[in-house]
This record gives sequence, structure tokens and C-alpha cells, in this order.
Amino acid sequence: MKTKRKNKKIALIAVGVVFSALWFYPFFLIVINSFKTKAEIFQNTLSLPKGLGLENYTMALDKLDFVRSAANSLLITVGSLVLIIFVSSMAAYALSRNTSKLSGIIYFIIAIGLLIPFQGIMIPLISLFGKVSMLNRPGLMIMYLGLATSMATFMYYGALRGIPKSLDEAAIIDGANTFQIYWKIIFPLLKPTTVTIIVLNSLWFWNDYLLPSLSVNKQGMFTIPLKMFYFFGEFNKQWHLALAALVIVILPIIILFIILQKHVVKGISDGAVK
Repeated sequence: MKTKRKNKKIALIAVGVVFSALWFYPFFLIVINSFKTKAEIFQNTLSLPKGLGLENYTMALDKLDFVRSAANSLLITVGSLVLIIFVSSMAAYALSRNTSKLSGIIYFIIAIGLLIPFQGIMIPLISLFGKVSMLNRPGLMIMYLGLATSMATFMYYGALRGIPKSLDEAAIIDGANTFQIYWKIIFPLLKPTTVTIIVLNSLWFWNDYLLPSLSVNKQGMFTIPLKMFYFFGEFNKQWHLALAALVIVILPIIILFIILQKHVVKGISDGAVK
């Protein structure tokens, strides 16, 4: 029996390794080819580079205007995350602690937002923000807030159902007001869910092309995906530079995911299962 279980475990590990290798292989090709010259890439795409010079990367950083475009992406991503986390967590806290018909209706309306595709509201959304002169970085943050609040509130609400109300009652006895209870007691307990929301939405905001192309498609406000679009258009035949730029753009979000990945599974299970 033990041998059978051991063999099954080994087989599952082997399958996992194979699928991981298949998933990682395209990224491996991007990395090794980013160190090659243009001639080396066309000679043999699958071979290892002859050297590990950083000329491609330094040139790509310069042509990509990486500092400015990364700063724009970082500003939009961080600003949107701050708005989403605090608005959604406070809304979920209020809805979970006030169990009335009205709160149930409001939560149902918020949950319905998960079913509405962005493409269905894209044209009226951009038209409305254009009329009030909000097709800029603050306007884009507000758009992300509206689009991401439903999922974040849903996850926070599920996590809050696992936190007993007795904590609130004990804090009230100690003289804490509602905001102090939320900020000092409840919000720290929501850390796994908060980290999950940060990771999922960071992947979306950092890599999003469609919404920034409609709202901040102006010189000086380009985000990383927008700059990459124009970069590939300009350097579509210089693959050594294009691949180096691609690695530079991908690395920040991979590093973020590696740092925070241990909280992601717990956050999803807290938000969806409880």
C-alpha cells in the first residue's frame, strides 16, 4: 500500500515537472535570446548565447524610456491598489457587520459587477470620463477602482465571515469607535486576502494595454504596455532589443509574485470558501 502511494506521488511530481518545464520553456527562450546579437538569433534561436553582455539591455532601457514609463505604471498601479483595498475592505466590513435586507441587496448589486464584462461598458465609460476631462492618470485609477471593487469586496466579505463579531464587541467595551475597530483589529487580520488582491490586480494593472490606450495615450503618460507597443512597432526587426525590453518589463511583476506567493492561496481560500 505504501509503495503504491509512493509511486503515485512520484508520478504526480513527474507530471508536475513536465508541465512546469513546458510552461517555463517560452520564457527561457526569451531570456537566452535577449543576450544574443541579431545575427545569433537568426542563426539558431534555440542555442545558448556566446556571452552574457548587457548591451541589449542598456540600449533597450534607453530606447524604452523605461524610467518614465515604469514610474507611470507604478504610480497608476499603486494608486489604484490603495483605493481598491481601502474602499473594498471598508465596504465589506460594513456589509458583513450590518446584516439587514438593505445590506444584502447592496452586496448582491456589488457581486453582480463580477458578471459585467469591461467590453460591454468600455465605450460609455470612456465617453463619460472624456466629458468631465478625466482621461488622465487619476481618471484611470478611478476606472480601475470601479472595475476591481466587485471582486475585492467579494473576497473581503468572505474573509470577514470567518472573523467573529466578538472581537468588535470586545473593542467597543474598551472604548474603540467603528473606524478604530476596522483599522486596528479587523484590517490586520485580512492580510492574506489583501496580499491576494494586491497580486491579482497588480498583474492586471501592470500588464493592461486596452484601458490605458484609451485614457492615457499621450506623450509623457505612457505606461509600460503602451511603450512596449510602440517599441515593438519601431524595433520589430531588431529582436535582440525587443526581447531584452520584454524581459525588463516582465521581471518586476515576477519578483512581486515570488515575494507574495505564500499568501495568495490562503487569501483566495479565505475569501471564497468561508
